[in-house]
Amino acid sequence: MIWQFIIVVFGLALFEIISSVDNAIINAHVLETMPDKFRKIFLFWGILFAVFVVRGLLPFAIIWISNPKLSIIEVFTFVFSKNSDISHYVAQSTPLLLLGGGIYLFLVFLAWLFLEEKNYAFLVENFLHRQSVWFYALSSFTITAIIYFSIRINPLLALAASIGATAFFITDGFKKNSEEKEKELMKPGISAWSKILYLEILDASFSIDGVIGAFAFTMSVPLILLGNGLGAFVVREFTVKGIKVIAKFAYLKNGAMYSIGFLGGVMILESFGKEFPFWLAPLNTLILLLFFLGLSYKQLRSVAQATKK
Repeated sequence: MIWQFIIVVFGLALFEIISSVDNAIINAHVLETMPDKFRKIFLFWGILFAVFVVRGLLPFAIIWISNPKLSIIEVFTFVFSKNSDISHYVAQSTPLLLLGGGIYLFLVFLAWLFLEEKNYAFLVENFLHRQSVWFYALSSFTITAIIYFSIRINPLLALAASIGATAFFITDGFKKNSEEKEKELMKPGISAWSKILYLEILDASFSIDGVIGAFAFTMSVPLILLGNGLGAFVVREFTVKGIKVIAKFAYLKNGAMYSIGFLGGVMILESFGKEFPFWLAPLNTLILLLFFLGLSYKQLRSVAQATKK
């Protein structure tokens, strides 16, 4: 039991770290333009907000949305006391949470694969990026197909799939706007408080990926809080001390996105009754991280050797 606990928490923290690399890089760039006093304010109060408010409340909110008949008090009762009556009701609603979250994560992966500029680890990534116009057709077909099969099992599953897709398009729009906003924040005359507020909002939008993906690891909210909180703390440390080093690893983002796509697929399959061992999600995350770290290190060595010539 203790090993299961350690493996799940480790996997959660690892997933939170690699899925937050982009967020940490943006934070670091903006923080460089701020006075030291405001950097400390963001890094201290920001981590409290990121861990205890955003990542602390989101799992409860997701369970509540999946179980609208429960009150907030009953959701907290389920999480911390495991009331048998409420636990049974939540177990019946688990497929709704898994399908909505799985659709969200899988669309995040597809959007990165087709639309986003990236360091190409494989030739197929370059090819698919050139076919970006097909993202919308493929996404629409995927959503329609899943809704079709969901209706035949449970109409509420179809609603969950629709909610997952809606959540993706809302958050994706904000993320797409973040690069342009980052450039605006670099301009002189923008107050430090405005920058802090924007970074907190941006952090909240990025944290959704990590929190939703966490349910592929476990349905235990205390474990999610612990693993995601640990990961968020490590990301903040990277932001301060090592983000320039982390940014040099060109393919870390690729690893994060493939992990997100895998977890999304797992959650979709689980929502239709497929069962997977508890160690699959953590193992997948670790293998992908090590693989793309290796590719990144190989690329760094190639650049270093080319520079010496």
